Amino acid sequence: MTTLMRCVWLVLLCGMSASALAAVDARLDRDRVGRGETVQLVLQHQGNTDAQPDLEPLKKDFDILGRSSGTSVQFVNGHLSAQVQLRLTLAPKRSGKLQIPALRWDGEQSRPLQLVVDDKAAAGDGADAAAGNAGVFMEYTLDPDRPYVQGAAVLTVRLYIDRQLYQASLDLPQNDDLMVRQLGEDRQLSETRNGRSYQVVERHYLLIPQRSGKLTLDGPVLDAQVADNRVRDPFGDVFGGGNPFAGMMGATRPMRLRGDAIDLDVRPRPAAAQGAGWLPAQALTLTEDWQPETLSVHAGEPLTRRLHLRAVGLSGDQLPDLGAMLPLPDGIKAYPDQPRLDTAVEDGKLVGRRDQDVALIASRPGRYALPELRLNWWDVGAGVQRELVLPAQTLEVLPAAGSSGAAAGGQPAALPAPNPSTAAGAVPPERAAPTAPDSAVPAVEPRSLAVTGIPTPAAGIWPWVSLALAVLWLATLAGWWVQRRRAVAAVPPPDAAMDAAAVALGAANARKAFVQACAANDAPAARRHLLAWAGAVWPDAAPAGLHALARRLGEPQITVLLQQLDRACYAPDGAWQGEALARAIRLERGRVARGHGDALPALYPS
Repeated sequence: MTTLMRCVWLVLLCGMSASALAAVDARLDRDRVGRGETVQLVLQHQGNTDAQPDLEPLKKDFDILGRSSGTSVQFVNGHLSAQVQLRLTLAPKRSGKLQIPALRWDGEQSRPLQLVVDDKAAAGDGADAAAGNAGVFMEYTLDPDRPYVQGAAVLTVRLYIDRQLYQASLDLPQNDDLMVRQLGEDRQLSETRNGRSYQVVERHYLLIPQRSGKLTLDGPVLDAQVADNRVRDPFGDVFGGGNPFAGMMGATRPMRLRGDAIDLDVRPRPAAAQGAGWLPAQALTLTEDWQPETLSVHAGEPLTRRLHLRAVGLSGDQLPDLGAMLPLPDGIKAYPDQPRLDTAVEDGKLVGRRDQDVALIASRPGRYALPELRLNWWDVGAGVQRELVLPAQTLEVLPAAGSSGAAAGGQPAALPAPNPSTAAGAVPPERAAPTAPDSAVPAVEPRSLAVTGIPTPAAGIWPWVSLALAVLWLATLAGWWVQRRRAVAAVPPPDAAMDAAAVALGAANARKAFVQACAANDAPAARRHLLAWAGAVWPDAAPAGLHALARRLGEPQITVLLQQLDRACYAPDGAWQGEALARAIRLERGRVARGHGDALPALYPS
């Protein structure tokens, strides 16, 4: 072979070698897994590079739970070669035949791969996976399956486990159309399925739909570490093949199990539901008791009315503020206490309670008639509107203790009963005039009328000196106390200033979101952000709904607009225009800022 031919072959071989070095190789550690299991994808780039591969095509069917990379350098036949390796931990999002697409890395492209995810072999391995026995799986139930808008539904998730899990966490994704929060604590029990024992973790979630129609919520997601039986445990023989500390020795692999999506068919508020409030419940009871039970007190003393509202199918914070709904006659003021709210799952049903004490105080004596209290609610089982009624009551307010009847209210005070041993018109012996003449009455000595602490002239000058020193000491003490009060009032605590700034920031953000929702004519969003605004302003006594907010504002125009907003949130196809409400609140804010009213200055911060 001539020298020229040798050079040509050398150039061709170098070109082929360069092409091979620039290739991207992809491989899976296995091509079949069970649902919930993870798989390792290894990408290898021939040749050194600082670029990163494009992993976006993977995210359609896989979650990337972990990644690690490394670079190796070798000398082969006097030539330097480098390899960059990227190892990805992938969790399939669904079962079936999934395609791992071709991935581009530094101008090169890997070959596509195929992965089979067996739906029956959830988190199983080895013989269990082949037999289709699920090692970890979850089930859920929804009650009711067709809730009403602004109603409530309980999602019960049961996680079945037959193996040890490490660092496990169960989460339910959030949704803009549903309010989601966990109810109570997890419950653990045991169950046998097909002759196999499982540990069952039961958890309840509260779902409150914010609009009617078809809604979809992503299913629960379990993230955990499980023992990797494919990695040989060096201490397995010591423990007879089963190392109880395998999870702590690092022989684990991640797993991610996704529950099926949850579909809800949310019913709108029926046209037959009357009134501003909307309470869709399976059952509702309202009771009361009084302290004192006689409904009789003196003027200025509190009479406590204790209200107990219990609902099946609603949470405690969804129940209305009864203290703000009480009709009161003139002369009586109500002072509601903070409500006691409770939400629990009893016999698989959501039960909410709201207990509240309301102190009633009358300023003058008399008989007062309290009107009956009516509460409308929607019976979701029968599909009809019902009404709860607390009967009218009559309060007896007596004159204030220690005051005469005329001063208390023009009523004569009761006279003491006469002494039966005394004749009518006779004067009792203890009140009879002395029979001796006035001159015979012994004179009362002056010292018997002296008040302790005021000296007599016979005591000398020292008592006066003591009195003057005491007065000076009291004056000094009073001056120190006044100066300290002024100093404390002049410098507010840093924490209080920070809390006030946080409240103002939260109110400003909620107000901005409310105005944007009004501009977009989005009634549910406007309602949500307006209540969030009010909650930021009154963190200790936030209004429970638009009805309570309207009562607190006390502006007729805004009350009408809030009622329209409330109806628009529940109407199936309501066309609501938010400009009028936004303008009314903006005008009210300006009116309060100019000092022309004090209806609600705190709700309109600058």
